[in-house]
Amino acid sequence: MQSVDERALLERAQTYDPAALAEIYDRYSGKIYSYILYQVGDEELAADLTSNVFTKMLDAIKSAKSWHSSFSSWLYRIAHNAVVDHFRRSSHEKFLPLDERWVSAKEDPVTNVENKIEAESIRQALAYLTVEQRTVIILKFFEGFSNLEVAKVMGKTEGAIKSLQYRALGAMRRYLERDGEIGNAEKA
Repeated sequence: MQSVDERALLERAQTYDPAALAEIYDRYSGKIYSYILYQVGDEELAADLTSNVFTKMLDAIKSAKSWHSSFSSWLYRIAHNAVVDHFRRSSHEKFLPLDERWVSAKEDPVTNVENKIEAESIRQALAYLTVEQRTVIILKFFEGFSNLEVAKVMGKTEGAIKSLQYRALGAMRRYLERDGEIGNAEKA
């Protein structure tokens, strides 16, 4: 449900009010960029695709193609489509390791190394998933979306999202268990 403040902001944005558009960009650009970066694994490409998302938003904001209920879900849907279009155009998938800056410099070195190893394992497990499975995991667990919100972004039913999530978590678990067995065998 949109707040009165957000509804007023979106109404101003539909008239191309520069202050409203700037506020929307400030509110959502970091989240959209982060979501795209998880998917494409390249900072420059993520920045380009994020820019394209907001360009498409501007093109659609006055038309019938704009949001109907949730502006945030609509914006993530544009981002999702931009990522899907990118992968359709490219023949390979790259995946960026989780950003090392996310690990606090204040932590002790052992915790820091353990966090980096865990982040690398998660990155590898995410890369092992299909694009749809990875999208569900990122939106649910990294972006904090509900199943209904993920369904709106991906243009699927809530049941399909639950199924994708179940299969994705199972695939990640199998990958991490197998990876753990390989890592333990290498240590022996």
